[in-house]
Amino acid sequence: MTRTTGSARRAVAANVRSVSYASSPLLASKTPPWRSQFVVALIGLGSCLLAGRAVYIQIVGTDFYQREGEKRYVHTLTLPGSRGRIVDRHGQLLATSVEAPSVWAIPRDFDASAAQRRQLAKALGMGAADLERRLADNPKFVWLRRQVDEGVAEQIKALDLKGVHQTREYKRRYPEGEAAAHVVGFADVEQRGQEGVELAFESQLRARNGSRDVVKDRLGRVVEDVRDQIDPVHGKDVTLAIDAKVQAFAYQKVRDAVAEHKARAGSAVVLDAKTGEVLALANYPSYNPADRRRLSGEQLRNRALTDTFEPGSTMKPFIAAWALETGRARSNTPVQTAPGWISITGSTIRDHQSHGVLTLAEVIQKSSNVGTVKLAMQMPAREMWELYADLGLGQKPQIDFPGAVTGRLRPYKTWRPIEQATMSYGYGLSASLLQLARAYTVFAHDGELLPVTMLRREQPAQGVRVISPETARQVRHMLELAAGPGGTAPLAQTVGWSVGGKTGTARKQEGKGYASNKYRAWFVGLAPIGEPRIVVAVMIDEPSNGKFYGGAVAAPVFSQVVQQTLRALGVPPDRDVAPQILARDLPAVAESF
Repeated sequence: MTRTTGSARRAVAANVRSVSYASSPLLASKTPPWRSQFVVALIGLGSCLLAGRAVYIQIVGTDFYQREGEKRYVHTLTLPGSRGRIVDRHGQLLATSVEAPSVWAIPRDFDASAAQRRQLAKALGMGAADLERRLADNPKFVWLRRQVDEGVAEQIKALDLKGVHQTREYKRRYPEGEAAAHVVGFADVEQRGQEGVELAFESQLRARNGSRDVVKDRLGRVVEDVRDQIDPVHGKDVTLAIDAKVQAFAYQKVRDAVAEHKARAGSAVVLDAKTGEVLALANYPSYNPADRRRLSGEQLRNRALTDTFEPGSTMKPFIAAWALETGRARSNTPVQTAPGWISITGSTIRDHQSHGVLTLAEVIQKSSNVGTVKLAMQMPAREMWELYADLGLGQKPQIDFPGAVTGRLRPYKTWRPIEQATMSYGYGLSASLLQLARAYTVFAHDGELLPVTMLRREQPAQGVRVISPETARQVRHMLELAAGPGGTAPLAQTVGWSVGGKTGTARKQEGKGYASNKYRAWFVGLAPIGEPRIVVAVMIDEPSNGKFYGGAVAAPVFSQVVQQTLRALGVPPDRDVAPQILARDLPAVAESF
C-alpha cells in the first residue's frame, strides 16, 4: 500500500514537470510592451500622488489640518483680566471689579420640562416667553443672564438642566453709589467705560484678557494644556483728587436742599484752592451706577459740567477787581447808586432798593446792579471781554473729563452798551458751575487762575496771573462783607472759620425771554479768608417753596459743605465760635438781579 502511493506521487510530479506552457493559448500569447509600461506608470503615478498628498498634509498644509483637528478636541479658555480700580485721594475705593457668575446655554442641547423652564425663567428674573425667545435666537450659544448674584447662580445650578452652563466674569462694583455716580460714571457689561472717569480713562483702566488652550474629554474635564498660557493683563488703577468723605457730604447737602426747596435739581463743586484739584463734584438727581435699568436723562446729566447758565451777581466781584487793578477805583471810592436805577440807551437797570452812596466794597456787599454798571461802563468793551476770557469764560475747561462745555461769551465787537452793562452783573453770558468755581480761584490763589484736575496732584499748581495779589486780597475782604452781617448771605457763615463769597440769582431763560417764576440760585465762595484753602460753588435749580434768592437757598449748603470740608482737611479754625453762630440769625440783604 505504501509502495503504490509513493509511485503515484512520482507519476504526478513527472506529469507536472512535463506540462508545456506554450500549449496554453492564454499563456502563449505575447503581452504588448505598452501594457506593462502603462501598469508601471499607473503604479508610479499613484505613488507620486500619495507622496505629494503626504507632503502637502505634513508640510504645506500642516497648519490648516492642525487647526481643523484642534477644533474637534482643543478648547480655548478665556482668562479674563480685571479692570483697574478707581480710588479717591486717600485710597478709598470708588470703583472695583469682582468676580460674578454668568449663565449661558446651548439651545440645541437644552432639555427641560415645562415646570423646570418656569423655574429657570423665575430665577433669571424674566418671563417664560422671554426665556423661550432668547433660546430661539441662536441654536449654538446664547447668554441667559450675565453677572448674576451668587444666590441666583446657586438656584440655577440646583436645577441641573442639560445645556445650561455657568462661567465667571468680572463685574463692576461702585461702593459710593449715587454720591459719586457723576464722577466715577460706569462701565458696561463688557467692561468698557461709558461715562465719567470710567470713560475718560478707558485706556488706562482697560484690561486685556489672556487665554489657555486645553484638551478636554467628553465630560468637559481638562486633560492637558496644548500650548503655553497667555496671562491676562490687568488694568491700571486711577487715583482721583476726589475726597470720598467730602463728596458724600456735598451730595447729601445738595440732595437735602433740593428736597427742602422743592427744586428741580442741584449741584456743588469743591476745589482745592492751592492745587486746583476737584475735591467734590456732586449732582442731584443722581443714579446708582450698578443698577441702570430705569436710568433717565435727568439722572444721568452731570449738571456741574454740562449745564450752562447766566452767572448773575457772581460776576460783580470781577468788575470790582478790575476797577481796583486798573486804578479806576479803590475800596473806599464812593459810588452813587441813587435813585436805585440807571438808564442805558433807553433800558432801565434797577437795584432791589435804593442804597444811595456806597463805597466800592459796599457795592459788592449790597450786590448793587447800579453801582456795578457804573464801574463797568468806564471800561472799554474789549478790556472787559479780555478780563472774562482770562477767567476761562467762553472756553472749554482743560479737564480730563467728558461732557465739559464751553459756555458763551460773545465777541466784544458785537456788544451794545446795554449788553456790556448787563454782562457786568452776569446777564448775556453763560458758564458752567465748574467754570465759575475755577474763576474764583483768582481770588483764592492771590490773583492766579488755577488749572483744575480730576486727578490727584502732589505739587501746588502753577496758575496764570490775572490780577495782582493785593487786588485779590482786597476783593476777598469784600466777599467777606457780602457773606457777613449786612451782606446778602449771612447764612453762608460757618462755625469757626471765616468765609467770603457772592450770591447769584437769575431768572431762567425761556425761548427768547425770561421766565417770571423760574430761578437759579447759587453761591460761590472761599474759606478761610486770610489764606483760602477751598473754593465752593453751589447751584439750586428752580427752587419753588417760597424762597429763591441765592443767599437763602444756596448759601446754607455752602456753609455746611465748607465746615465739613475744612474739618476733613485738618484746617485749623481762624474765628471764635460765638460770633459766627449769632451771624447766622441776622437777616440777609435782598440781592438785585
